[in-house]
Amino acid sequence: MNVSLTPELEAMVQEKVKSGDYNSASEVVREALRLLKQHDEYMRIKREELRSEIMKGVSDIREGKSTVYASAEELVADVIKRGMENRE
Repeated sequence: MNVSLTPELEAMVQEKVKSGDYNSASEVVREALRLLKQHDEYMRIKREELRSEIMKGVSDIREGKSTVYASAEELVADVIKRGMENRE
């Protein structure tokens, strides 16, 4: 496999090898790919959690467990009020 890097990325790889943290450019790239894989998995989990929370909200709305606000100001006031109550 042949990979082209921007001059900035190539310099970064060379610096990592020069620092002694890695023995070769291949090690740097493998580590970067491992981190990318971890990041992708983390993002997949976060998306699943978000979807789950959205579905809970949809269910609450369908069950009538929601509040309708007349204005954004009313919503903000309620959020502030609840926040203050939770601090106590």
